[in-house]
Amino acid sequence: MSGTKSAPLPDLNTWEVVVTGIGLAIPGVATYSDLLGPLPGEGGFDPATGLRGREMRQKDRASRLALRAAESALHDAGWTDPHASITGAADSTAVLVSTNLGNVEDVCAATDTIAAEGACGLSPLGLPSTSSNVIAGWVAIRYRLRGPNLTVCNGVTSGLDALAWARTLIAAGRAEAAVVIGVEPANDVAAKLLGARPTDAAVAIVLEPATTAASRGTRPRATLAGYARARALATAVTTAGAAEKQPIGLWLGDEAGAVASQLPAAARRIDLESQLGPLSGALGVLQCAAAAAHLDSDATGNVLATAGGPRHDAAAALVLTL
Repeated sequence: MSGTKSAPLPDLNTWEVVVTGIGLAIPGVATYSDLLGPLPGEGGFDPATGLRGREMRQKDRASRLALRAAESALHDAGWTDPHASITGAADSTAVLVSTNLGNVEDVCAATDTIAAEGACGLSPLGLPSTSSNVIAGWVAIRYRLRGPNLTVCNGVTSGLDALAWARTLIAAGRAEAAVVIGVEPANDVAAKLLGARPTDAAVAIVLEPATTAASRGTRPRATLAGYARARALATAVTTAGAAEKQPIGLWLGDEAGAVASQLPAAARRIDLESQLGPLSGALGVLQCAAAAAHLDSDATGNVLATAGGPRHDAAAALVLTL
């Protein structure tokens, strides 16, 4: 056995990973500052026109939404040239997608075809859309991003978990940067599973180390300061360090009774799902964009984003600072 000791893992809650780009593809949300409400507003993404074009062919709806959001986020971060080609470190940029129902419509359509016609009835052109990682794959192919590529699909905490995994990859040296996308499409299958009609929603966040952003002369929109996932929401909030940092000025969540006692009375609360409808895997990433809007404004205090609670099998909390 070698006597060489492996280096200890970094303390992820002290590793400075920052938001440098934000892109949205959501009807009624024109810019991320609109997320501070009220919603939906004027303008925003129009699926009738925004999901068309040569690059959108033979792709599932969630992948098309994700590609539009990623395009805007990469441009916002200053990573693309006038031809929408990456100018940064594409070989070491990770893609992480949070979605719970992203391609479920295509999977259901494939199983219906198999039941009616057998496997020979399937079209080879449609098979890629049945892969659980198809969305992350299409984004990586479009922008030639060759870093780690994965999809997080674990319920209501999925979006916040994807952001935390992206920070872990950067802190561990597995990636120099990451594009995190939360996306859910509006279709009949998703509506049946969620019990309500969802909204087409895609949001992309570009993450990179604070030192890299500084070297590029880019002003960070927000810093991922603390994250935790636990069975109880109150435990997740405490473990994420919400009370140890500057007072919370904005709370993004819906379980008011679960953590209200841990926050100052002056903290503003926004429940994005109550305004936009079910967001599922897109929720946590959209909360990150809303947090950046708060920190970009004249408002004071940090931001706490929470997902899950007593009605779910887990909960997650993320603290964001300027």
